[in-house]
Amino acid sequence: MPATLTAAPYAAPSPELVAALEHGLLLQKLLQQEFDALREQNLDIFEALQPEKTQIFESLIRLTGVGTETNHLDDPEWDTFKNLITDCRDMHRRNEILITRKLDAIRGTLQTLNGGDTTASVEVYDRLGRMARSRGGRGYEEV
Repeated sequence: MPATLTAAPYAAPSPELVAALEHGLLLQKLLQQEFDALREQNLDIFEALQPEKTQIFESLIRLTGVGTETNHLDDPEWDTFKNLITDCRDMHRRNEILITRKLDAIRGTLQTLNGGDTTASVEVYDRLGRMARSRGGRGYEEV
């Protein structure tokens, strides 16, 4: 009798992996919405997304078993999930950089308006459109 090749049985992904992938895709979508809200400076939308993001993180911790004896992330079956979460991490870092830049710009503007750093790159004009004099000293015109 000739030998027949039989296909190896395909193992369906675990229910935890399927749920983790679904949550990972939700996180990815949420991080994009967060970026769009930050770019448009819509802090109400940004703040509204935070509780959902926290819930997704809690679900992912539970599904992956991170920090427990049943940590699934060492299983090669979870490589696709790990790649997805790496993309999410990069998106989160992008959002963090955007927030940091906006905060730095706001701090610089406030410092300039308060007369802090005279070497600041932001120049302030008076109501007539001329450069405003600094509060601290005499301008070169008065010397």
